[in-house]
Amino acid sequence: MKYEGVLTKMQTEFGNPIQYYLVFENSFLNINQVLGKELTIQLEGYQCLNCGKRKKIFRQGFCYDCFYASPAVGDWIMKPELSTAHLGIANRDLDYETKVQLQPHIVYLAISSEVKVGVTRKTQVPTRWIDQGAEKAISIVEVPNRYLAGITEVALKEHFSDKTNWRKMLTNDIITNDLILEKAKVESLLPLEVKEYFFSDKNDVYEMHYPVVNYPTKINSLSLEKTPNFKGVLIGIKGQYLLFEDGTVFNVRSSEGSVVAIDV
Repeated sequence: MKYEGVLTKMQTEFGNPIQYYLVFENSFLNINQVLGKELTIQLEGYQCLNCGKRKKIFRQGFCYDCFYASPAVGDWIMKPELSTAHLGIANRDLDYETKVQLQPHIVYLAISSEVKVGVTRKTQVPTRWIDQGAEKAISIVEVPNRYLAGITEVALKEHFSDKTNWRKMLTNDIITNDLILEKAKVESLLPLEVKEYFFSDKNDVYEMHYPVVNYPTKINSLSLEKTPNFKGVLIGIKGQYLLFEDGTVFNVRSSEGSVVAIDV
């Protein structure tokens, strides 16, 4: 069967294992169902996720012009501590930024390659953890806006990584820690204005189980720009990556905006 359309990040359903879907304009593919089968991925062009024009993608699925104009990719996305909507100050579009920034946010610890700290909107739990390939995650604080989450992350980055080592995550070379014990160390490190939001009694640990038949020992990242026609046997899905039998891994999210044809 052939599936065609613009790549966007895989949609997920929390379960054991997690279910993954590639969703196109007129069709969708439950990728779990094609584990062990040969897939062909062919690049046919590009389409900006923002303006819809057939333009080369610059970053995050956006063309150059949209990347520097759209409020959906402002600097505060990657650096929550730069959020200013709580002060009534716009970065690019105050209405948009108010809707996104002035809602409950979670600061969390997760194990994807080692213990890392991160920020997500409350509505994105556990999706955010799945997207980064976390094995386990625990919430530390729930704050009413993105700025408070951002300054919390900045404070904790002095003690925890804020990045996932994607190579270790995909080869399952993971350092496991007791997240409840790690969380207990955090309270004294929180900024003063955040301490009241600490989850002192709530120690729910999410565990993620990914549909992976075998983990590769060595991996090579697939770039559709360099290899516009790829064929391989799918052996796993983790984070936003497809894992193939020959050690090739394909980051779907970093390829958003690519127009592809996928044959199963």
